[in-house]
Amino acid sequence: MRATLFFNFKLVLASVVMMGLFNYSSCKLTTKNASIPPEVKTIKVNYIENHARYVNPQLSPQLTDRLKQKFVSQTRLTVVNSDDAQYEISGYVTSYEPVTSGISNQQTASNNLNVSVHVIFKNRMDDKKSKESDVSVSFPFSANISFSQAEAALLDDVVKNVTDEMFNKVFSDW
Repeated sequence: MRATLFFNFKLVLASVVMMGLFNYSSCKLTTKNASIPPEVKTIKVNYIENHARYVNPQLSPQLTDRLKQKFVSQTRLTVVNSDDAQYEISGYVTSYEPVTSGISNQQTASNNLNVSVHVIFKNRMDDKKSKESDVSVSFPFSANISFSQAEAALLDDVVKNVTDEMFNKVFSDW
């Protein structure tokens, strides 16, 4: 009995810690009117490819389009398709997978959809400011729904939050 209570306490504690981490990671710092040198006028946003083991066919095109829209709406940069853009951003999805995040009574109680993207930023005006990094975001979903249902319900949030993270990476001091 005591071992069962201790085990349940550990599960509850782990769940509380995971929820706290998720809530902390979901806080976003969006760079409005990002600090961009006045001489920089153009950015090229390359197609965000999907190299994950599981490929959601909607994810890459939506990430690419949303990232372009974000640069247009939140910076004064002009998005161009030419190779002579002053800034260039590209990347690829490295992970897109459901992961069990909570167990209750020896059954899955909750899941996360974990999404990771490798971001590549090129600054053609100052190559020393070019950089690469990874962004990862987790999206909880109930164990009572299928992964397909979770994908459909979460896709808009995934696209929004992952592009916010990518955008913030470009304008932060990694």
